[in-house]
Amino acid sequence: MTKQELFDHLVAILHETFDIEAANIKPESRLYEDLDIDSIDAVDLLVKLKPIVGKRMQPDAFKLVRTIQDVVDAVHSLLDSASPA
Repeated sequence: MTKQELFDHLVAILHETFDIEAANIKPESRLYEDLDIDSIDAVDLLVKLKPIVGKRMQPDAFKLVRTIQDVVDAVHSLLDSASPA
């Protein structure tokens, strides 16, 4: 899955789950400051992302995540590490 596909999927999740307007979601959008995603919402987001990665994601992998692009990059790296060489 490409980073663009991940971004598009993430936008859909944020819109459906948290009722955030898709037009307001940009790669540089900050989760807490711009989109009002708090720590409880972040856990819900991880649950929604689990089917994409295909395994349980550790919250530690997302400790430094601050923006939508950070989420895309973190999920993409998990997908890369899960892919057979």
